[in-house]
Amino acid sequence: MTPIRLAFGAGLLSAAGVYVLVLGTLLTDHEWWPPGDRTPAYYVHWTLVGVFDVALLATAVLDWNGWGLPPAVAAVGVGFGLCGTAVFVWGARTMRSAETMGVTGELYTGGPYAYTRNPQYLGMIVGVIGFGLAVDSALVAALAAVHVGWVLLLPRAEEPHLRAEFGEEYDRYVARVPRFVDPSTFSGAEDDELPN
Repeated sequence: MTPIRLAFGAGLLSAAGVYVLVLGTLLTDHEWWPPGDRTPAYYVHWTLVGVFDVALLATAVLDWNGWGLPPAVAAVGVGFGLCGTAVFVWGARTMRSAETMGVTGELYTGGPYAYTRNPQYLGMIVGVIGFGLAVDSALVAALAAVHVGWVLLLPRAEEPHLRAEFGEEYDRYVARVPRFVDPSTFSGAEDDELPN
């Protein structure tokens, strides 16, 4: 097996494991995500994500410019990658804690969370799409699409947990702020109802 096939295969297998955890949460009564405190699900999830990230980077290095996209597309990808990273970092810095990795904590409604309930996931989606375009690799684009798929599912797996944890406060937040983005995201949302 060639190194590129090994890297790509490792990415697909680790992503499949993440999908099993997330879909298991969505389709059964067992809560695998969010893992809460540092449970076995926490370590399994983050190990799979770590393997995926290494596989994605290895595939990018091994198949750089393998797709043959025009240079302008790669430039757009760099822009998306930078924007996505900035949004992700803004969301993560707002939390400043282990909650960024799924550990139970408080409900954040200020900063980027006043505009989107999932700024880190939104940043990941935009960033990984940009990375796939910038690298100019069909294999990286495929792994990026798989990544986007599971990131779109994560909030749906988290929401029942958040509703049970924060009750009416979370329901008011959901009524005001979109899961990802919608027109209200860009209308200058104010966070005067809920404390941060």
